[in-house]
Amino acid sequence: MSTDQEKTFGVRAHWKAMISMTLVSLSSFQYGVDFGIIGGLQAMIPFLQVFGDKDPSTPLGYNISSDRQQLIASLMVLGAFVSSSSAGFTAKWIGRKLSLWIACVGVFVSTALMQATTNIGGLYAGRLIIGLANGILMTHSQLYGINLFAGQESVPSRYRGLGISFLSYWISFGSLVGTIVDNFAAKITTKNAYIIPLGIVHIVPGILFIGLFFIPESPRWLAAKGNFEKAERALQRLRPEGWPIAQELEEMRTTLEAEARIQSGVGYMDLFKNPIDRRRSTIAVLALTSQAASGSMFVISYGTYFFEMANVGNAFENSCILTGVGVAALLATTLLITKFGRRRLMMMTGFTLCGISQLIMAVIYTVHPNTESSGKALVGMSVIYIVAYNAMVAPYAWLSGGELSSQRLRSHTFGLATGVGFFFAVTFTAPYFINPDSLNWGPKYGYIWTGSCAIAGTWIFVFLPEVKDRTLEEIDEMFEAQIPARKFRKYRCTGNHVVLNEKTQTEFVEERAGNGKEAEANA
Repeated sequence: MSTDQEKTFGVRAHWKAMISMTLVSLSSFQYGVDFGIIGGLQAMIPFLQVFGDKDPSTPLGYNISSDRQQLIASLMVLGAFVSSSSAGFTAKWIGRKLSLWIACVGVFVSTALMQATTNIGGLYAGRLIIGLANGILMTHSQLYGINLFAGQESVPSRYRGLGISFLSYWISFGSLVGTIVDNFAAKITTKNAYIIPLGIVHIVPGILFIGLFFIPESPRWLAAKGNFEKAERALQRLRPEGWPIAQELEEMRTTLEAEARIQSGVGYMDLFKNPIDRRRSTIAVLALTSQAASGSMFVISYGTYFFEMANVGNAFENSCILTGVGVAALLATTLLITKFGRRRLMMMTGFTLCGISQLIMAVIYTVHPNTESSGKALVGMSVIYIVAYNAMVAPYAWLSGGELSSQRLRSHTFGLATGVGFFFAVTFTAPYFINPDSLNWGPKYGYIWTGSCAIAGTWIFVFLPEVKDRTLEEIDEMFEAQIPARKFRKYRCTGNHVVLNEKTQTEFVEERAGNGKEAEANA
């Protein structure tokens, strides 16, 4: 379906797909709640009394070792890496909805374990299990949404950015809810200070688990499995009245058949076997991983602890303010992304602002450490950082990671991209830099991430294609035509799958198959 045809239907006409997308995007809300809560727990005295040690030299009188901090965060990341990287298998054989149901059960089990245990080993086990669940939730919700949007499996390409921005919005909003809960729970002097916030984590998976009964499976996944009748029924449930469902279904069939003829087997090795898939896989993985290059997990995972150890006012209240500003920035992005959401421009601007804000924080704390004015500057620069990250980096990184992979390999590519993104999250190293018992760099940690932002911004300028408002079929065509990244925006698509020796992919494959049959006959 052409973009012009899609524009005849406004966003309100796609309300059924938007409801489905909103429900599935609650996966991101759960992920955000977990990040917001676990970061604040490490600045709560009751939590530190159970899992940390007395330390009179810190503002709280207690601290937690950097090794334990690292494992609390990185075991979740490790679990997410494993489950995200295996998304190709689960997406192919299990499907989007069943995978999400399994992940919801994983969240229930892991959270109950963390609430009940007073042993650090039990806490580690809970973090690993919830990481496995989060990886499935994030990957399959993105795949459902990315493929709900006529290119990302259920909503038209014009609204693909809007749909994926919902996912990023829910992460930030979840973090805000988790931070607010921590802010009030921190006043409790018993173990309930951290048990109650962990209990909040049960709510979202419960809603998602029930809601999944009322939405269809991804039409593109059903079509890829050969269930075109079920795919048609799913489209009828998702599309507005008057939508050319038969045409969209035929486009799916044609694309899937062409890709199947090119190569029938699908596995992780296929991501890099030919130059086209290798380019697409590399760009998708690096685009999504670029979030980690911004230093985002430093602020998201350790914001409250960081403010507490830097002795900057009320750490919980500052974190609430910071996260609230981030939610507002993402809400603005959700409203504007369909009209103004150029991937390259927004991400380059975002990385520039993220890098500058962290550089200013590092310089100020190098020259005037631990003063009232430097504390105010830290909060101000953190606000600028979170606006830039939430409005210009995170939504477009997730969006690019999903829409730039080939349809045939999307589950594998996006799963690998998500896994690598989790793996390179800064939570592996942040505790050693900011913990007073380790390097104790504090805000000077920003020097490292300034350089990282510069590298990421340069890579986006050189290699990231602009595909705003393009259908997945048009993106396929441009990659097959081997168009340079800087020319994607103005390229005029022909509607054919392009250009192996001046022929379309389908023609090339059919000719190759025909030659094979002739050779067999002559033999």
